[in-house]
Amino acid sequence: MMKTLSIKRVAQLLEIARQSKVLVVGDVMLDQFIWGRVGRISPEAPVPVVEFQRESFMPGGAANVARNLSALNVPTEIVGAVGPDDAAKNLMRLLAEEHVGCDGLLSSVGRTTSIKTRIIAHQQQVVRVDRETEADLDRRSTGRLLEVIEEKLESCSAVIIGDYGKGVVTQGLLDQVRQWCRARGVWLSFDPKPVHQLDLTGLSLVTPNRKEAFALAGVLDNQSTSNPLDNSELLRSSEILLDKLRSALLLITLGDQGMLLCRQGQEPFHIPTVAQEVFDVSGAGDTVIATFTLAVAAGASPIEAAIFSNHAAGVVVGKIGTAKVSPDELLASFKRKP
Repeated sequence: MMKTLSIKRVAQLLEIARQSKVLVVGDVMLDQFIWGRVGRISPEAPVPVVEFQRESFMPGGAANVARNLSALNVPTEIVGAVGPDDAAKNLMRLLAEEHVGCDGLLSSVGRTTSIKTRIIAHQQQVVRVDRETEADLDRRSTGRLLEVIEEKLESCSAVIIGDYGKGVVTQGLLDQVRQWCRARGVWLSFDPKPVHQLDLTGLSLVTPNRKEAFALAGVLDNQSTSNPLDNSELLRSSEILLDKLRSALLLITLGDQGMLLCRQGQEPFHIPTVAQEVFDVSGAGDTVIATFTLAVAAGASPIEAAIFSNHAAGVVVGKIGTAKVSPDELLASFKRKP
């Protein structure tokens, strides 16, 4: 069975994707990176003292999904909630610079724009500090978001919902978006969080990572095998999820073991990782759901889309921080010999 794509096919998918608009909905974040070096241990506690060198900011969460799409020249818009604060202004400025339409980011009084601060020294993350609101968005604010989504859906080929458990993705919002997408024949991808109990049935694509897949299936991950197709518990989890979710496709990301594509009535398809070196897996799932969805919107088969997104993920994990992949980097990945 096919394990790679030709350079010509990848270029074709990238070109067609430029004609498709994708709408991203969900929990947006601002990722802050404080870079420094460690020269000593603090005399106050047994912790390293990080000497500040510089800081940088990147869109995170659903906003990182959007920037991954835009980086591949896909017309992209995002809908979500932010707080009335400077972090929201910074996030929208960054998204505008990356050509992501962000007029659907609505300010909600009483909320804080999620900020994840990572302190990094010598290419290693030392600690992360989270500042955020996790309460569900109120009904009025959800209604405002749905009005925006309904308007933007008219011109979209696909929708991606990124649930990071921060309150934007409620059952009411998901139910309405799912109904609209079904009625319009619009592809709907969903990145789940097991801690957030939602009815996820009947979606086009669900993309849990390994830990999330086992949690959603209610199965203990107590097997360790080098080949995911030999892991009976993983395969049982995929069968449970296909039966439970009734999604068209289930894509389980497996870190350094690549990913597993699961479809009703067919054998699971394993795609080994193509990563050369892994420095940081932050945001790799965002890249996977973004690139798989854009490939499908461009006419790729499920297996083609899985191979396409696996290569994209292989590029971003070789970078520090929430990263994106350019068309040139993606094409170069397919030129390398496996």
